[in-house]
Amino acid sequence: MTKSFDLPADKPNLAPAGHYSLDSFLIRELRSDHAGETGAVYIYKGIAAIAAVSKQMELLHFAHRHGATEAVHLALMESVLGKKDQSRLLSLWRLAGWFIGALPALFGTRAVYATIAAVETFVERHYQGQIDYLMKKGSSPELLQLLQRCQADEVEHKKEAVTARGETNIGFILRSWCALMNLGSRGAVAICRNI
Repeated sequence: MTKSFDLPADKPNLAPAGHYSLDSFLIRELRSDHAGETGAVYIYKGIAAIAAVSKQMELLHFAHRHGATEAVHLALMESVLGKKDQSRLLSLWRLAGWFIGALPALFGTRAVYATIAAVETFVERHYQGQIDYLMKKGSSPELLQLLQRCQADEVEHKKEAVTARGETNIGFILRSWCALMNLGSRGAVAICRNI
């Protein structure tokens, strides 16, 4: 059984959904963020499930620690985006996330770390687009701070995964898998913006 990733005791103070002034662009972007953070929680649940069975304690610890951070991000996104504006495909994003975590975990830590580095590279850029938008607009300082906080955590996850993965040269199959993760992430964002 996979350990759930609950909010830690030091969870952030969350403003109620509807507290933020959101235009249609931000609602679409935040819908994709919420769906992405939902998927991220399940990526780490998938990793943890395989790591627990295969007794890969380092990977299990990595999954629990990062999964807890993603649970905080998910709570933050839920504090910004009302239920009516969330993706209607959350079940799909949970399932996809679990498999994106579990599949590389079957092939070992290096595959997991490469996957996380690829996904977090995409997420860093995705958040940056929203941060740039808010900075240019000069509004919603609380939302800007929230997005910067989430992005900073994702960058740390990426750095840790890159360091843990080791060698910068990865083989063709793993490189192809990581390219697929980038393509899949772009496709998921495009879908989530509308559904």
